[in-house]
Amino acid sequence: MRFHNLSLFLLGSQIASTSAFAPQTVQNARTSLYATNPQQNVVDTIESIDATVKGALSGMALAAALWTAPALMAGTMDQIPSVASNDVFTSSIASAKEMASGSGTRVNKDPESLLRYGLPINNKEVRNLQKSIEDIRINVSSKRKSAALDDLKKARGIINTKESKMTPSCRDAKVCSDILASMKSELEPLEATLRASVDYQSGSEQERKALDNSYLAQDKIQKELTILEEQMIPAGYQTPVPSDYDDLPQLKGRATVEMVVKKADGEKFDIEGQLFSEAKMKMIIDGYAAPVTSGNFVDLVQKGFYTDMDIQRSDGFVVQTGDPKGEAEGYVGTPSKSVGAGKHGERLIPLEIFPKGDKGPFYETTIEDEGRGGEATVLPFSSYGAMGWAREEYDPNTGSSQFFWLLFDSDLTPAGKNVLDGRYPVFGYVVEGADFLRDVKEGDIIASAKVTEGSENLVQPK
Repeated sequence: MRFHNLSLFLLGSQIASTSAFAPQTVQNARTSLYATNPQQNVVDTIESIDATVKGALSGMALAAALWTAPALMAGTMDQIPSVASNDVFTSSIASAKEMASGSGTRVNKDPESLLRYGLPINNKEVRNLQKSIEDIRINVSSKRKSAALDDLKKARGIINTKESKMTPSCRDAKVCSDILASMKSELEPLEATLRASVDYQSGSEQERKALDNSYLAQDKIQKELTILEEQMIPAGYQTPVPSDYDDLPQLKGRATVEMVVKKADGEKFDIEGQLFSEAKMKMIIDGYAAPVTSGNFVDLVQKGFYTDMDIQRSDGFVVQTGDPKGEAEGYVGTPSKSVGAGKHGERLIPLEIFPKGDKGPFYETTIEDEGRGGEATVLPFSSYGAMGWAREEYDPNTGSSQFFWLLFDSDLTPAGKNVLDGRYPVFGYVVEGADFLRDVKEGDIIASAKVTEGSENLVQPK
């Protein structure tokens, strides 16, 4: 796969299916990544693209208009950082009110927040509660202590006054009442750590420890919030899928996949100076937003398809795998009658896109082809480690087993200019260990890939 025809105006990209997913030179005013023969040589590096783009942009007045007030955002938050570090969220990171696709000048990069927004629920009060709790996290990370305390006060007020409007949406109102009571009690130690941080000198070790403890306390509340929102999914809910795809695996809900990657040469992973013998990642796979794509992935994980497979691309833009050894470019298995098989017998799946506000995904076409370009999708490509399904450029139904982790870069996919959304499906996010993707290289080996939760949600073909 090659990064081809990079647009100086959109700075987005399409992802396509092959182990040779590699950048190419800047040519025309559009963007695409397309399939090539896996044996083709890699001709450029992502660094050269970045340098070319930045050089061209510096001389273009129109580019300046497109890049008005770009977000200045830090890396992932999969491991608890020191809030005194430069590696934490800044105040420019989106609050919960930002559109999931990242329209505007800020973008929500928190995978757990995006997954909460992706849940098929409809309760205004719990979304307001979510915003307040997530804003605490943002303000703790940017050391805006007073703002964090204000958000805590808002969250407490919502729990105290709006419980009667939240619990009726739950499958079991008593369960939700208990969760809300627990969240309310957990706000007390969070408030204590925040107030303690106010008393310490800015930049001191005491302040850092107090804010780190605040971050941990907020994270505990945030996890309870997820359980609360999951209780609001209607009993028996399934994302509607056309019967044409009944002969493909489907995920009716969510699943957790844990993956371990190791260096083929026995070297260690170097993450900001810390060495690790293996990279452990935890991923939430979302069958609500992409039931066919997610079902295909979980099915292949359960089959052991990805175990002992090598990483086939890592260039600073994506990490990609899923191309097995041999002439086949995907998983060879019983094909779907509606989609058919690949040229080497690969089981193919249809392109699956779920715009926000729709009742379910549409299939076999892109959002632009539907005349809806620029609309937000339920799960966006806005988080480091967002998982997308690879395919050939001009055929939407050529995905089989190859997928990628997007290494979100505000230069390549700036807020409001992300043209990946609606062209490729996001079917999950890395929620723990995404930092390891920084040092995952071509030739590294997936030592194991296992479904640890949600396997009962996988429905095999009829």
